[in-house]
Amino acid sequence: MRVLVVEDERLLADAIAEWLRGETHAVDLAHDGAAALERIAVNDYDVVVLDRDLPRVHGDQVCRELVESERDARVLMLTAAAQLDDRVTGLSIGADDYLSKPFAFPELAARVLALGRRSRPAVPPVLRRAGITLDPARREVFRNGRFVPLSKKEFAVLAELMRANGSVVSAEQLLEKAWDEHADPFTGAVRLTILKLRRKLADPPVVETVPGVGYQIA
Repeated sequence: MRVLVVEDERLLADAIAEWLRGETHAVDLAHDGAAALERIAVNDYDVVVLDRDLPRVHGDQVCRELVESERDARVLMLTAAAQLDDRVTGLSIGADDYLSKPFAFPELAARVLALGRRSRPAVPPVLRRAGITLDPARREVFRNGRFVPLSKKEFAVLAELMRANGSVVSAEQLLEKAWDEHADPFTGAVRLTILKLRRKLADPPVVETVPGVGYQIA
């Protein structure tokens, strides 16, 4: 999934990003509310991890504008305040979940994954198609009962193809979801990852190329 982490404490932001990247997500960073709104305007995120107390533009306002934009991103709001009123306020302005600091990284990662499953349309916790079983929580893939070891990028690309439920996914969409904002769209990274993925999934071929359109698991 593509995740935006908005946190003004840079060491914490880097730590969250590192953990989520270890969970195979593509992660972008913003350190204030204005920068967050700029990224949200140009990128399609599945989940936004949003600190509430942000400089320049408050996290509450970022959340409001994200909801009003009618984008599909889910919001996990972070805050140092643990009072009930703060949690109620965060949820009432459109946050989908709420996590108080300090928190455990495994819990944050689990909440991000759960929110991603609640995207539109909703995605089941374990994806199955064409003899492939993909478990995002365990980060495991099986093909006809055989375990398939994948790199983080291969796993992320396969997950997007599985989430599409038979629809064609363009190379641009895969680049948007599986790579962060620093990815070079001219490197051929998507094509190379697809080639490696096909080799590891083995015969019969399951990832199809739709010429001029993209890729699909039919």
